[in-house]
Amino acid sequence: MYEQPVLARSDGGPVIGLVLGSGAARGWSHIGVLDALAAEGVKPDIVCGSSIGALVGAAYVSGKLEPLGNWVRSLDWQDVVAMLDISLKGGLIRGDRVVQHCAQNFFVPTFSETSQPFACVATELSTGREIWLRDGTMADAVRASIGLPGLFSPVLRGGRVLVDGGLVNPVPVSLARAMGADLVIAVELGSGVVGRTLRKNHASGFELMPDNGWVRKLLATVGLGADSAKLGDGSDMPSLADVVTTSINIMQMRIARSRMAGEPADLLISPRVAHLNMMEFDRAEDAIKEGVAAVKRVKPLLHQLLGRE
Repeated sequence: MYEQPVLARSDGGPVIGLVLGSGAARGWSHIGVLDALAAEGVKPDIVCGSSIGALVGAAYVSGKLEPLGNWVRSLDWQDVVAMLDISLKGGLIRGDRVVQHCAQNFFVPTFSETSQPFACVATELSTGREIWLRDGTMADAVRASIGLPGLFSPVLRGGRVLVDGGLVNPVPVSLARAMGADLVIAVELGSGVVGRTLRKNHASGFELMPDNGWVRKLLATVGLGADSAKLGDGSDMPSLADVVTTSINIMQMRIARSRMAGEPADLLISPRVAHLNMMEFDRAEDAIKEGVAAVKRVKPLLHQLLGRE
């Protein structure tokens, strides 16, 4: 049983928890959200994240959000491919190379060294249990939380095989509450996503959006056939990449809606990033700008929540 810590602000105000949701490359928008909240004078007392939200959150509580932002803005698709360590054992990519880079440049070594209490979510593969990671090595916890099934290899931590936290809690409001947050600001990345990556065109079957071309090439190099397949009846079938990413989008969006219906945040920030594919990590600038814009859209509600009317 998790024992809720007793937290108190020096100014006597409510303890603010910030929750950063899952969403793969769309999660770079979290950087813009954090920058915009800081510009409004909002500094969360607790930070929680799931999947990409765990990675950005870890950099934030490590005091390295600006270097992370500079790095992701500089990425082009060749840089992204260079960071991928092909595995095919439990997943297409091991994921160690990118996490090691982040650990060296953007994360403090352990949870005990963060500026604010921080935790992230992973999923135990054998049982489906939600696992809260809040101690030990920061890089190991983040690596477990971002373990998207089929893409990243699972992680063995504490005798448990762990995969992406977005499978069970894409926007972990419940974790922030358990850690002592009085007010929770949550960032979810699923709005409008379902139906964007894969659209049904009545004239020609499935119409694929212009998206992660470099991912298709990568899958083709390992024999996973990234091109659409023609069926005998003349219809076009979506590629493996499209099936996997669209399925994950649907799953995480449905789970997030269900969880937040029972565990609502006090303020929900929803960057409009449905036009970005899950794997377009080279489009950080677009995502970050939309994160800033998303905060601007809820600015009146933010001020009302914080009693600044």
